[in-house]
Amino acid sequence: MRLNQITIPVSDIPRSKSFYMRLGFRLLVDSPHYTRFLAPDGDTTFSLHLSEDAVLPGAVIYLECDKVDKEVARLQERGFEFEADPEDMGWLWREAVLLDPDGHKIKIYHAGKNRVDPPWRVKD
Repeated sequence: MRLNQITIPVSDIPRSKSFYMRLGFRLLVDSPHYTRFLAPDGDTTFSLHLSEDAVLPGAVIYLECDKVDKEVARLQERGFEFEADPEDMGWLWREAVLLDPDGHKIKIYHAGKNRVDPPWRVKD
């Protein structure tokens, strides 16, 4: 099996669609209650579903890039405001934190080989 898609609830499809398109997501499906995108790079899909209930953020969305500081600066120039600036973390990743319009946490990060092979990885 392959992970294909993650869907998150949102309170306002047009507002969230605009936000994710500004991040670089490519629109695949567009309706009043559901929107699906291709990730900025690769073929992973990501979707938004209009929630009738209050949206309670929970999952963290990770967007990996090679140069976190450069990507954060580029996004800041496009008007994105970050909750946390790029920082080297104890788990050997560099990351910055951004919130979407409903408060879903997005981490712009770089882990390199530590994404799938950290020093504490469980051995086969």
